[in-house]
Amino acid sequence: MRAVTPAPAACRHADTLKAALAQLDGVILGKPGQTRLAVACLLARGHLLIEDQPGVGKTTLAGALARTFGLDFRRVQFTADLLPADLTGVSVWDAPNSAFSFLPGPVFSEVLLADEINRATPRTQGALLEAMEERQVSEGGVTRPLPDPFFVIATQNPAAFVGTSPLPEAQLDRFLMTITLGYPDPRAERTLLETGGRSLSVRGLGAVLDAATLVQMQREVDGIHAAGPLLDYLQLLAHATREHPGLSVGLSPRALLALLGAARAWAYLAGRPMVLPEDVQAVFPALATHRLPPRAPGVGMSDLLARLLADTPIP
Repeated sequence: MRAVTPAPAACRHADTLKAALAQLDGVILGKPGQTRLAVACLLARGHLLIEDQPGVGKTTLAGALARTFGLDFRRVQFTADLLPADLTGVSVWDAPNSAFSFLPGPVFSEVLLADEINRATPRTQGALLEAMEERQVSEGGVTRPLPDPFFVIATQNPAAFVGTSPLPEAQLDRFLMTITLGYPDPRAERTLLETGGRSLSVRGLGAVLDAATLVQMQREVDGIHAAGPLLDYLQLLAHATREHPGLSVGLSPRALLALLGAARAWAYLAGRPMVLPEDVQAVFPALATHRLPPRAPGVGMSDLLARLLADTPIP
C-alpha cells in the first residue's frame, strides 16, 4: 500500500486562509495588497502601524481582521490625557478581602487597536510599546502575561496634524510593518457611494477561524524553509541599506530577523513551503519604510526602496 505523504505546513490551512482573505477583501474594498500585508504581519507575530489620514478605513481593517480570525478586540482612542494605567490596568483596594485586586486594562486583548497613537504623550506610548515588546505587563510587583496571540494595530495621523507627538525611531522599530491605505480607487469608491457604506460594516462578519488555529499557523510560519542563498540575499539587502548614501542608517540585525519572519509569512500565504526572493521583495517596503530615515527631507522612500531592490543582485 502506498504511503500518503503529509501536506506541507504551508498548505494545511490554504482553504481557510483563502476564505479569510476573501472576507477581508469584501470589507476593505480595492486594497488587496495592504490586506495581505496586514495578515502576514499577524501570522509573523508582529505588530502593524497604519499611517494615514482619518476616514480611509484604518479602524474598519482592524475590526475586520479581529472578527475574521475570531479574536477578542478592544479599541483605545489615544489622547493627550491618556495615562499608562488606562492601557495596562491598575490595582485597587478590595476592602472585603483586605487585599489589592488587579483590574486589567484594554491591553489584555488579542487584538488591540491603538487609534491615533501619536496623539498620546511619550510616556503612554512607551507603556504600550513595552507591552508589545515584552508581551507582558508588570504592575504592583507582579508580572502578568498578555494573551497569545497578541496583535497591536496602531494608527498614526500625519505629523503635520495638530496635537501629534511623533514616535521615536527606537519605538517605531517595535512595529513589524507600516502600511498606508490611501484613497480608494474609483471603482471601490463608487461601490461605497452606491451602498452608502453598508458593505463596509464589520458587525455582521463571522469568524473564519479561531485563536487556536491562528497560533498553529504562526508556528507553521516559523517552519517555512529559508535556504542559504536566500539568507545571502537578505544580507546583501541589509548591506545595501547600510551603505546607501541617501539613508542615515541601515537595517539592524533585529530588523533583518524581522524581514525573514515577514517573508516566511508571505510565502505561507502563497502556500509555499520555502521562502523565495520575491517574498522578501513583497514585504520589504512595508518593513523598511519606517526603519530607514532618509538623509534629506522630502525624499520619496517608495522610489528609493524600489531602486535599492532593483540594484541588489539575487544570488
